[in-house]
Amino acid sequence: MNTSQVATVVADAASVDDAIASRFSCRAFLRDKPVARETIAQILDVASRAPSGTNTQPWKAYVLQGASRDSLADKVCAAHDALYADPSLAEQYREEYDYYPTKWVSPYIDRRRENGWGLYGLLGIAKGEKDRMHAQHQRNFRFFDAPVGLMFTMDRILGRGSLMDYGMFLQNVMVAARARGLHTCPQAAWNGFAKIILPHIGATEGEMLVCGMSLGYADVDAKVNGFHTPREPAANFTHWLE
Repeated sequence: MNTSQVATVVADAASVDDAIASRFSCRAFLRDKPVARETIAQILDVASRAPSGTNTQPWKAYVLQGASRDSLADKVCAAHDALYADPSLAEQYREEYDYYPTKWVSPYIDRRRENGWGLYGLLGIAKGEKDRMHAQHQRNFRFFDAPVGLMFTMDRILGRGSLMDYGMFLQNVMVAARARGLHTCPQAAWNGFAKIILPHIGATEGEMLVCGMSLGYADVDAKVNGFHTPREPAANFTHWLE
């Protein structure tokens, strides 16, 4: 056992809480404000302390900057445009695992709708403006202008529990980023384009795409970054047993 882990005292609980509470899906970054490679490495290193079943540590991270970032964005945006023009191509772009349910029920569908129309409403995109919705959705594939794109994969041989482990790792990445003044946007939007992404990043045939993530400094003046989703109070989902 690492005695420093046992003995460490977190003296400033408020800062830990602030790092968690201030995390949100940032949708506008400062493209011209780079993130140091050392900082990215520190974030990934501390995030690796996430728990995983029998210490399997299923995460694999690919960091895209510069030309590799831009060329991937171009490839996926072209595929996204083609899919928009011809929806029959959807069969070519299937997610490898079900991120969302096949059938939506309340309260989840209500929250999903609130999220979507809240974002589009803030941006002045009205219901039925499909071209504008498509353009906004495509911002995902430009990493919302973040200078750093991250792609996360895991070996297909692993079980469903490894996805739960992965979620804890991803949360660590996002909280560690906040501790360094950075923001993030976790993105399942990339998953349908895995057949483009995996060869681009040099992943092996045994890997599957878990999600992407944008990382950088938030554009504090961007209207879209004023969108923050509500949360149910803990009292609504907690059951106390005595």
